Amino acid sequence: MRYLTSAVAICAGLGLTAGHAQDRTGWPDSFTVGTASQGGTFFAYGSGWANLVAEELGISGGAEVTGGPMQNMALVHTGDAAFGMTTMGPAAESLAGTNPIAPGLAMDKACAMFPMYQTPFSVTALASSGIESISDIPDGARIGFGPAGSTSDTYFPRMMETLGVNFDRRNGGWSDLGGQLQDGLLDVIAFAAGVPVPAVSQLEVQTDVNIIEFTEEEQAAIIDAFPVSAFSIAASTYTTLESDARSVSMWNFAIANCDLPESFVKAAVDVVMSDNERMVGIHRAAQSTLPENWDKNNVLKWHPGAAAWFIENAGADIPADMIYGQ
Repeated sequence: MRYLTSAVAICAGLGLTAGHAQDRTGWPDSFTVGTASQGGTFFAYGSGWANLVAEELGISGGAEVTGGPMQNMALVHTGDAAFGMTTMGPAAESLAGTNPIAPGLAMDKACAMFPMYQTPFSVTALASSGIESISDIPDGARIGFGPAGSTSDTYFPRMMETLGVNFDRRNGGWSDLGGQLQDGLLDVIAFAAGVPVPAVSQLEVQTDVNIIEFTEEEQAAIIDAFPVSAFSIAASTYTTLESDARSVSMWNFAIANCDLPESFVKAAVDVVMSDNERMVGIHRAAQSTLPENWDKNNVLKWHPGAAAWFIENAGADIPADMIYGQ
């Protein structure tokens, strides 16, 4: 099993608190966190907690640019990455063997580690386009859906089809798609990422944009058809928004290879979950990275080390059959 350090956001930590002075038998010398493309929330959030864990535990570690949740499930399952980040929809598909990266392979070596945040699905267009609603999107519009295999690319095209939108599908990293939108090479970007999405915040600085909400009817249709729930993007999230924007969302969880030492994963979870203010300083989406949100996972088996932390510190009632190896 390989746990490779990344050339991206490497942090060789030097600090080690008394709380982490435990048996380190079997701990890796370094670790990688599978995130997503630069310009998206997964990369910003993942780089932050990777560096934090590396610093606190005194192990080299960092974030790796990936294709997002589907690829992260594969990387963590095989052990090519110790940790990763995924969304509940892609996680369920991966367990069922319908991950397009390895069709037929049940990726059951990727275990739940800790709750991250909800991923809202949102649509952005340039104000100059005149697109102010889903119904305004023209026939054959060029829509950027994020990296191939990402949560956005997996679900947003199907959502658009459900809403009757006819489009030309485009893929790419969020930063690249933001540049293409600004340059007139795309008509719309359909984001599925924790808010604020860095690429949208950057666009707001450079040009006028429309952040398009779903109507009540559109929201209801999507909730009926997909594993998502109602969500509201707060007006304070973006300078463009004058009021809360109606959306839908899907929960994200950090994942760990199920065979990692229990004490290592428990220590990593403790670093992330014991100081929410520090996590929010990394990314505002971490406002939802709270112990009580352990129950938002009803898909993945828990890593024993993570389960132990939440049982001891959050009063989690995790059934034995939802803990790996029990």
